[in-house]
Amino acid sequence: MSDHAQDERWMRLALSLAQRGLGRVWPNPAVGCVIVKDGKLLGRGWTQSGGRPHAETEALAQAGDAKGATAYVTLEPCAHHGETPPCASALVKAGIARVVSALDDPDSRVAGQGYKILRDAGVEVTEDVLVDAAADLNQGFLLNRTIGRPMFTLKMASSIDGRIATASGESRWITGPEARRHVHLMRAKHDAVLIGAGTARADDPLLDVRDMGLSNDNPVRIILDGGLSLSLTSRLAQTAKDVPLWICHRAGLDKARRKTWEEIGATLIEVAHSDTGELDLADMAIQLGKRGLTRVLCEGGGHLASSMIAAELVDTLVTFTAGLAIGSEGGAVFGPLQIDALADAPRFDLVQSRTVGHDIMTTWKPNAR
Repeated sequence: MSDHAQDERWMRLALSLAQRGLGRVWPNPAVGCVIVKDGKLLGRGWTQSGGRPHAETEALAQAGDAKGATAYVTLEPCAHHGETPPCASALVKAGIARVVSALDDPDSRVAGQGYKILRDAGVEVTEDVLVDAAADLNQGFLLNRTIGRPMFTLKMASSIDGRIATASGESRWITGPEARRHVHLMRAKHDAVLIGAGTARADDPLLDVRDMGLSNDNPVRIILDGGLSLSLTSRLAQTAKDVPLWICHRAGLDKARRKTWEEIGATLIEVAHSDTGELDLADMAIQLGKRGLTRVLCEGGGHLASSMIAAELVDTLVTFTAGLAIGSEGGAVFGPLQIDALADAPRFDLVQSRTVGHDIMTTWKPNAR
């Protein structure tokens, strides 16, 4: 096996380890690291829950004597002093002879400085191994550090004719138990889950992670509710002190109502709005980015879904399609998009299609052309 093939082999392992941190490490990136010497794995690690310890620290601790070894890291080792010393310095101190990285870190506190520490100490550095896979894995972190917002995954479940509810509003359950279980896994891999106030009122959801053995990894629950209209007796309100609940709202609302929500444990986030009172989704995204979020799962409904698409905030679209027909009187999967010509319609490229139970799951990315 060639040296390049060996590098890719070990980097794939590091990337698979990095995935374990998704949804658990924000505002930090999810990083994986493996330490290898003479073709043998000495140690492995990934960023731990809460963002500490870092992947390199974990891998070095497991490796023990790593002098002369190669470290495969999915992101440029950090170069700044935070709660712990720089990982680049830790690799040098451990006697690592070579570092292979997948992706440069755009964080202004790192941005090439990690590589500089290594090279100044005589460590050989190889960059950009499986860079595309690493960039896809940490898209949310990259977006947060470059344009100030998290990545958004839009998830929609619908009938075969594109309906998310009957005419009476019934929507539980269109998809089967396997698809619903997969959505809980998706929640666990995101920092937060987002819905609109209409969906919150209609479904009275908890938006937590269940049936996955991951009850301690609940995402932040975010509601777009411009007028703070959600009932204080809702399940979201009643559990605000148990699982973080953030509510994005307009400015100028009644102080007493705001205080009540804050007293029950909710975090209130003021967001810019239009003359008609509609929340500005671009500003919402920036506000969430300022609070450190990197990955947000948007679960609708239809009006919010179309608004997210129109605002060009959908980085990944995941659809679950069930084999039943509801008819045109049912609620559409997307709300109005004001499209008059097909040339103006947002387009997505198919990434993956698979069956989940009796339903079809498809993953799409915005068309880059």
